[in-house]
Amino acid sequence: MFEERIRLLEGAEEARATATGMAAVNAALLSYLKAGDHVVSARALFGACRYIIETLCPRFGIAATLLDGTNLDAWRKAMRPNTRMIFFETPSNPTLELVDIEAVSKIAHEAGALVVVDNVFATPMLQRPLRHGADIVVYSATKHIDGQGRCLGGAVLGSKDFVTNHLQEFLRQTGPTMSPFNAWVMLKGLETMPVRVKAQSATAARIADHLAGRPDHPQAKIARRQMTGGGQMVAFEVEGGKVGAFRFQNALRLICISNNLGDAKSLITHPATTTHHRIGPEARAELGISDGMLRLSVGLEAFEDLAADIDNALKVARKG
Repeated sequence: MFEERIRLLEGAEEARATATGMAAVNAALLSYLKAGDHVVSARALFGACRYIIETLCPRFGIAATLLDGTNLDAWRKAMRPNTRMIFFETPSNPTLELVDIEAVSKIAHEAGALVVVDNVFATPMLQRPLRHGADIVVYSATKHIDGQGRCLGGAVLGSKDFVTNHLQEFLRQTGPTMSPFNAWVMLKGLETMPVRVKAQSATAARIADHLAGRPDHPQAKIARRQMTGGGQMVAFEVEGGKVGAFRFQNALRLICISNNLGDAKSLITHPATTTHHRIGPEARAELGISDGMLRLSVGLEAFEDLAADIDNALKVARKG
């Protein structure tokens, strides 16, 4: 039932639920790729996704190329005769970098490759990659789909051909499927997701403007073209590097420190020491993840309360 409802919500032919979001990413890629194939990915990825692309795939004889996902020429140049899949997040974790789904999908299809999009940050409420040319969409249902930090889960959505001939047997034989109880919890989460995402996105936009003083996302045109809203995530930097960021987080009273996101409660994390710690300082610098960067997942609290909490924490961070 969960698979059918998320399928209808996304507008896909088929859907399969998985035990976690990373199980969804892993299954989408490894159910299709084989030794001798080539996968191309945007380099702006969640740390575990990057591990699968640049460490796990090569271990099984699958060549991998990481590139600047905003550069269409880089995508074109990366295509090879054996390129079978491309993968990217948009918006990316945690820098909110966008990839032009339609343009990149066209490049991939001309090379005979399938397009896999991690749509976690946008959710199907704000972006439907299949409508823009993608072939497969993956989710960590742990995030906005559950929405209350109760259960782990994931989902893979795509064509009947992909699910029947590749994904289904992989899931059946390797076992990364969702439990019945978690599926029930996710069903309850789906019932309120449209209302939650709408409210969270509206508040996140106000928080972003409160921090920046003006709309300042450098890829706003792409966002308007393929998204119906800006989403619930805000990324910003605090002066003083890691020390300043930690001082800021510890001064928060309403916003909770957590690696999760998409929750009804506002959550904040320090990517350099959590989600992107293992990729190393050089890779983080390349992605623009500084020691002072923080990732805020806006919840359902009142804007005024969140803004006051942030302002107070900024004062504490600046005082040192």
